[in-house]
Amino acid sequence: MNSKIFKIRDTLRTKLTLCYLYGTQDKVLHIPVMLNEVLKHLVHEPKSFKTYLDLTFGAGGHTKAILESNPNSIVYASDRDPHAFKICQELSQKYPGRIVPIKGKFSQLTENLEALNIRPNSIDAALIDCGVSSIQFDSGYRGFSISQNGPLDMRMSTDNEEGSITASDVINKLDEEQLSRILWKYGEEKLHKKIAHGIVYFRSAHGGIKTTRQLADLIGKIVGERRTDSLNRTSHVATKTFQALRIFVNNELNELFNGINNVHKFLRPGGRLAVISFHSLEDKIIKSHFNDVNTKSNQEMDKNRKKAEKFKMNSLNFNSYQSCWTKDWQPINKKVIVPTNEEILNNQRSRSAKLRVAVKI
Repeated sequence: MNSKIFKIRDTLRTKLTLCYLYGTQDKVLHIPVMLNEVLKHLVHEPKSFKTYLDLTFGAGGHTKAILESNPNSIVYASDRDPHAFKICQELSQKYPGRIVPIKGKFSQLTENLEALNIRPNSIDAALIDCGVSSIQFDSGYRGFSISQNGPLDMRMSTDNEEGSITASDVINKLDEEQLSRILWKYGEEKLHKKIAHGIVYFRSAHGGIKTTRQLADLIGKIVGERRTDSLNRTSHVATKTFQALRIFVNNELNELFNGINNVHKFLRPGGRLAVISFHSLEDKIIKSHFNDVNTKSNQEMDKNRKKAEKFKMNSLNFNSYQSCWTKDWQPINKKVIVPTNEEILNNQRSRSAKLRVAVKI
């Protein structure tokens, strides 16, 4: 199946997704993860909230639910994926004046909001739904899916973004050590060395790896073992490799770090940020922001700590040291929020989801 056929098939899927969003399709094609929990913490509890920022619009499930649940709301809906941006533009026609489509990455949020004359400390609530959206997973030609064959792309921005690389570039151009490091750092793949060695050996003998199925089948032969998820269901042995490639290609962890910083700038004091993560690498970044002291003060804190120790904690240096211990966020829940068993049964993609919500201090 060539790329043109891939695109024709996935264009039809996009139209079906839009039909669902407009309420003309009985079959649910897109199920937003942990929707009830998101609405509880961003809509139902703080009833005074009106302005929302959805940094990961995707197929629009969360945005649509916020608009329906809060008739007075307006959502600034952002996504780096031009496919999702188009869906957002279409959906905005159903909610005139209530959806503002924004195209861009987390790291571009400040300039994009300033271009709309949105001032810092003015947004009531924000949502980040990490990872890959349904429209990306379900589009074979995008290269995210193990189950559907397509070219090894995996870029969330598909419109020739300057300096962008594809998963094919990573798989076919990096050496064994570099591949191994990526698989371990971004996929936490225990067999990273074995898989990297097998990939390099295969491409030297056969001239490269071009499709998702080719890569998935190869990893299956290299690993040769059955894997299961947390619910003891069979998990494809290439899952962690695909995750590592996707995160590396899209610079996802740095984007998430920048995204939370930028959201803090535009949320008003008392505003809320809800973040849904799908693996430990994302969750560590979120916990670091929500639970730690102001990371921007770390260098100053360390300098003052050394001064305080040198001068035996005299009052001047001790006060200077304490003044750096500021927090940006106050978590709402002590424990991470996870999906119910019922949701996991109805939406398999929610099984590894974690939700953290915090208030801007």
